[in-house]
Formats: sequence, structure tokens, C-alpha cells
Amino acid sequence: MHVSSQHASGRVLKAARLESPTTPALPCEGQPAPLFTLPDADMEMFDLAAVLGANHHVVLYFYPRDNTPSCTRQAIDFSDHDVDFEKEKCVVVGISPDDCLTHADFRDEHGLSVELLSDEEGEVCKLYGVWLAAPVDGVVKRSVRRSTFIISSDGVVRHILHDVNPRGHAAEVFQLIKQLNSRNSNGNRQEHGRHT
Repeated sequence: MHVSSQHASGRVLKAARLESPTTPALPCEGQPAPLFTLPDADMEMFDLAAVLGANHHVVLYFYPRDNTPSCTRQAIDFSDHDVDFEKEKCVVVGISPDDCLTHADFRDEHGLSVELLSDEEGEVCKLYGVWLAAPVDGVVKRSVRRSTFIISSDGVVRHILHDVNPRGHAAEVFQLIKQLNSRNSNGNRQEHGRHT
């Protein structure tokens, strides 16, 4: 897993290990999204910078585990809308601590089309502030806060949704993507009008 952060100059810098005292600040709306690479269900590397560089919006949704009822509903819902998201030049990516093989089984069992990334060490979850650790019966249990980040094609976090309800969430996110594209096209038309 490779984690990087964007410097104000636009350069991409490799970040120190997340345990270091210089852990980057958590992302906020209107700020650049932390960049990373993670393996997908086929053990191929997904590079956020490359997807954004291809002028796509990205929906990053973090979820606790494959094959739980809520996580399954959410993944199926996003997969059912995959053509709609593609039309809006948007890539939907799910991230959990499950390994690649578990993701592959989950994808194949439910016919999922969303890309599922493995964050076994929780480093990207920590980077996005969704990694939770709480003592339960004297043992520290780790989990992921169900959250969605909408990143525009220019690499900026536009929306952050925490503790989402999986039912109807994909439709809600799709509306936000449509609004984002609508604002972008209106802005482009206004910019074009000023130059004519």
C-alpha cells in the first residue's frame, strides 16, 4: 500500500508511515483528497491519482466488512447504479479491511460491479479518519465508520457523509454527483461566455 499527500504546490509527496507524529490532517470538504494506491479484488493496484487524472469523479465509500447485511445491500445498490455513475464520469470504489480474496468472493457471490479495495492495515481508513478503535471487554476492537467521500475530478473532496444508511444511499450519492456535474457545466458555460 502506498499513501501520498498533495503539497500546496500541487506536487505529490510520499507520506511518512501513518504512525509517525507528522500524520496528515484529516480531509475536509473543499480540500484536496489524500492520494493512495490499494489492491483490488483481482490484486491489481488502484491508484486514485490516475483515476482523477483521467478526469473522473470518484465516490469512495468505506464500509466495515464484506457479507454483512448492510454492507451487502450498499454494494449491490451501488452496483445497480453503475451505468448511471459511468454516464456522469464517476467511478465508485468500496474500501474495507477485508483481503483481496474475500473481496473477490463477495463480488462474485453477489454479482457486484463496484471496485472493492483491500485496506488490511487500515492505513487509508486512518488517512480518511474512518478507522475506529474502542475497548470491548478489555480488548481493543477495530472497525470502520461507514462513510462516503465524493471527490471531484480536480481532486477536491466535495462531500463527506458519515454514518450513512445503506438503504437508498447510492441514489443520494448519485444526485450529489449530478449536481456537481451541473455546477461544473454551468461554470464552464459562464467561463466560455466571458472569453467570447
